[in-house]
Amino acid sequence: MTDTLRLLMPQWQGGNNPAYAFGARLLAWLAPGADTTTVQAEVPVEVENGRELLPENGVVAQSVLLRQLRSAAKIIDAYQPERIVVFGGDCLVAQAPFAYLNGLYGGKLGVLWLDAHPDISNPGMFWHEHAMVLGNLLGEGDPKFAAEVKIPLRPELVMYGGLCAASAQETEIIKRLQLRKATAAELAVDSAPILEWLHANQIERLAIHLDLDVLDPRFFRALLFAQPDGTVIDAPHGEMTLQQIARIIGDISRETDVVGLAIAEHLPWDALNLHNFLAELPILKR
Repeated sequence: MTDTLRLLMPQWQGGNNPAYAFGARLLAWLAPGADTTTVQAEVPVEVENGRELLPENGVVAQSVLLRQLRSAAKIIDAYQPERIVVFGGDCLVAQAPFAYLNGLYGGKLGVLWLDAHPDISNPGMFWHEHAMVLGNLLGEGDPKFAAEVKIPLRPELVMYGGLCAASAQETEIIKRLQLRKATAAELAVDSAPILEWLHANQIERLAIHLDLDVLDPRFFRALLFAQPDGTVIDAPHGEMTLQQIARIIGDISRETDVVGLAIAEHLPWDALNLHNFLAELPILKR
């Protein structure tokens, strides 16, 4: 077995936004260097080719995303890591590693979902797979993706942090599954709600999903909600800060074994625009 696997998965089709691929690569580059017990791998992802992604069974690019999910699972199975860090990409990048870790640790994996949005939709509610990933891991969501999860997460071992809003249908699912949650305001000054959940459920191993859109776009600009062209996204945005997230993860790491981290939906607009600008300069094309 490998101690830690760092997995780069520049997947963009789950949110139908090619900029997610650039964000994933920059995120992996920004991360501190790995030690000798860590291996690094990249999931092959189909590049944007200008063709429109079409819905299949109510889901945009479903077959492409299934192929990429299975590729990720195959890489993980080859290394058999004890811990996984994933640099994404859209939120769907969390499915393969979290499903693997839950199987590895006997169905007792705790999952903290740091996200402004609940990610428990299904094809009857929404058409982008990245909004279904936690549902898939719980054995619901998109049936084709849920079927790829050998051992679904236990609802009592899942908690939201920083959740801002959910649709009426998503709210009903959260209530039915009795998923715990703490708002940004409840986590603003301490991590007590999460630590209480950890202790109450005796969670010994934990995976953390960090969708960067849990952050407040007033203070962190590399988000979908902070496009420099003034585009307005009609959806709730996050209200947390990097300092709060760092404190939460630090507090958690002193109480339990963090075996998984998936970081998703990094959209570094200035870096992307500068990259595209440089690509147009004749002297740099020589």
